Amino acid sequence: MKKAEALMFGTAGVPESAKAEGSVKGIERLKKLGLDAMEIEYVRGTFPEENTTRSIGLAAQEHGIRLTAHGPYYINLNAAEPEKLEASKNRVIKTAYFGSLSGAESITFHAGFFQKNDPDVVYGRISAILGELVESIRDMSVDADVRPELTGKASQFGSLDEILRLSHEIDGVEPCIDWSHLYARSGAYNTEPEFRSVIETVRNSLGEEALKNCHMHVSGIEFTAKGERKHLDLDDSGFNYRELLKVLKEEHVAGFLICESPSLETDALLLKNIYDNI
Repeated sequence: MKKAEALMFGTAGVPESAKAEGSVKGIERLKKLGLDAMEIEYVRGTFPEENTTRSIGLAAQEHGIRLTAHGPYYINLNAAEPEKLEASKNRVIKTAYFGSLSGAESITFHAGFFQKNDPDVVYGRISAILGELVESIRDMSVDADVRPELTGKASQFGSLDEILRLSHEIDGVEPCIDWSHLYARSGAYNTEPEFRSVIETVRNSLGEEALKNCHMHVSGIEFTAKGERKHLDLDDSGFNYRELLKVLKEEHVAGFLICESPSLETDALLLKNIYDNI
């Protein structure tokens, strides 16, 4: 990922006001709105033609919109069935390939599920597979960061500690911190001191440089005792996004802040405007 001089605000996918027109028009729309970034969504498991992918990259360069990419939801690097594991590995590789072809600087995905297995065993398995995947991706001359995401349920692999440990131990792996998932997963991490403690934990684990090249998600969120239920618009949720923005600015955090609210560009602009006025 190229060094970020500031915090960049963008949408998870094509903005709603350009949804029917595709990614190229979506990038043009983001530029007009004054946003900085877009996350290409491969979450349904489909990937575009290579010519389309290159067109997305050219549009992003032309309009100064920086890109990330999100892999399919159907990834489980702890799958017991060999065919499901191979399919999951292939989806990570395809996300990296097509994302990088479009100019995405960072790719993220949900790494897996515990499936009643011992967490330490699952960590060891996912760590080994992820290390192999990073080597395969580098052999393809793909330059995008590989970032397992902090997930929204305790049944999913991807706690803050797990993704930071992977990032510390595997060269080429960095975290994707989903602040709303962290809130839903724990029922905590929703106050200024707690947000600041996460920043300090990242700093202590990965160094100051990790805070200058972040890939983060945020949205409103509804959750139960089991964790994430669904994304909401920011003001329909109890997530304390204003305090989060205050901490990110005071701690000089830079990189991508991708909005995953249903009202994509509306909430992304809300975040950017509040941040700029802190």
